[in-house]
Amino acid sequence: MNSQSFGSKYLTMRREKLEHGLYQAKRNAACYLFLAPYAILFFTFFILPICNSILYSFTYYNILEAPRFVGMQNYINLILQDEVFLTAVKNTFVIAVITGPAGYILSFLFAWFINELPRWIRTIAVIVFYAPSIAANAFTIFATIFRGDAYGWFNSILMEYGIIDAPILWLLDPKYMMTILIVVILWMSMGTGFLSFIAGFQSIDNSMYEAGYVDGVRNRWQELYHITLPSMKPMLLFGAVMSITSAFNVCDVPRMLCGYPSTDYAARTVVTHLFDYGFSRFEMGYASAIATLLFLVMILCKKAISALLGRVGS
Repeated sequence: MNSQSFGSKYLTMRREKLEHGLYQAKRNAACYLFLAPYAILFFTFFILPICNSILYSFTYYNILEAPRFVGMQNYINLILQDEVFLTAVKNTFVIAVITGPAGYILSFLFAWFINELPRWIRTIAVIVFYAPSIAANAFTIFATIFRGDAYGWFNSILMEYGIIDAPILWLLDPKYMMTILIVVILWMSMGTGFLSFIAGFQSIDNSMYEAGYVDGVRNRWQELYHITLPSMKPMLLFGAVMSITSAFNVCDVPRMLCGYPSTDYAARTVVTHLFDYGFSRFEMGYASAIATLLFLVMILCKKAISALLGRVGS
């Protein structure tokens, strides 16, 4: 009898919640109507392509023929037989481990310093730091600096001072490729995350700092840890997501600077490997398997960083 009573109460509660949810949905119908255009576009251009990519990763698909189901064969070949992919994974993680945290910290520190400047100077500084991330000719600048003949700026300076006798092929020698790529990526890392940090600093109420000093905050580092960081958790998370995305999606920089393919695949990344199979060889099923693995890794990294940022200021 007690179990029947408990079951009936549970069903009653579920029915009440459902009725309440339907009531709220009808009440907010106008809000859902305004959200519908974005929801349709998001589903069409984000959710649907991700689902299609996951499905195609289990097929052999070369665009010209209908997809043919091959099960886990793409993943088996990718992990156990594709040595170039393993090289690309190693290069990608080296770039991500160095440029991801370093770019994230540099973006935050520069935003913190710029926030202390007068308004007109701050505006100019934001433009100067943000411009490299959107500059179309950024690759041309570094290609000229590290040009592999005597006309390259770096070679010219080293030869002028007698440090080297002959030009060095900086962008073709595997010994130097990764270092140059990391420098270029860091230089271009002041992107959307940097702007979100600037906006986050501007949104903090000054009265919070005044209250903090009344409660015992004595220096800027305590102010940063106890007031600034907890107030900027959404911006910190957004910046972390953008940093992860940019660190794992490196493709254009190695292709434009080090060639495609690079010498001994020394500058090969996962996205470059995906680009090769998807748009050069048109093996879309294999490329989809690469994209799916990259997507899963990025989600796991995002979860880990979200958990880490959840402890900030707690």
